[in-house]
Amino acid sequence: MSGEMSPTPKGSELGSPPELRASHADRDRVVDVLRIAAGDGLLTSDELDERLEVALSARTLGELSALTADLPNVSAEAEAKDVVRIEQVHSGAIERAGRWVVPRRMELAVYWCDVTLDFTEAVITHDTLRIDLETAGKTLTLITRPGVVVDTDGLRLVHSKLTYRRAPADQDAPVTLRVELVGQKAHGRVVVRPPRRTFGQWLLRRPTPPAAGA
Repeated sequence: MSGEMSPTPKGSELGSPPELRASHADRDRVVDVLRIAAGDGLLTSDELDERLEVALSARTLGELSALTADLPNVSAEAEAKDVVRIEQVHSGAIERAGRWVVPRRMELAVYWCDVTLDFTEAVITHDTLRIDLETAGKTLTLITRPGVVVDTDGLRLVHSKLTYRRAPADQDAPVTLRVELVGQKAHGRVVVRPPRRTFGQWLLRRPTPPAAGA
């Protein structure tokens, strides 16, 4: 024996397995994580678009994991349901608020009950929510945040009033969720508005009084 050692084999020479291929489900999970991160303000609109493009064309799990390596653990807390149906008549108010997962579609068959859908902290994993309405009486309130827009073109109002208020800061925000209201609202109100200001925020927006002697 010469006593010489052969060079250490590399990667494929060691017989290490090739990197695992990504499935459609793997890509969809990463897309959900990226949309949640963007909704939480962790990614800009441009960063989201760039990462989504890579995610949808990724061929390996390594490519996918690189897209979320710099994000906190925002992997889907719960999967968005395809359809959520709510049926209620003459009972207490219905509210979705806090960190609720926005489904892909909602069906509201609600009569004489207030309904509030608050999107300010909602988990958004896709870009469109369709809400099919068959409601009467009371008020349907949608509380938006920058990036959440509401399309009322498919909504039929019967003896009802629509109020849509947007905060000035929302005008230039990239759209992260489009809410489509479709169907009929009778004998009541539909209100779309940003969150109400806290007392501290209200004070900060008050004009500064002129200095004495000015």
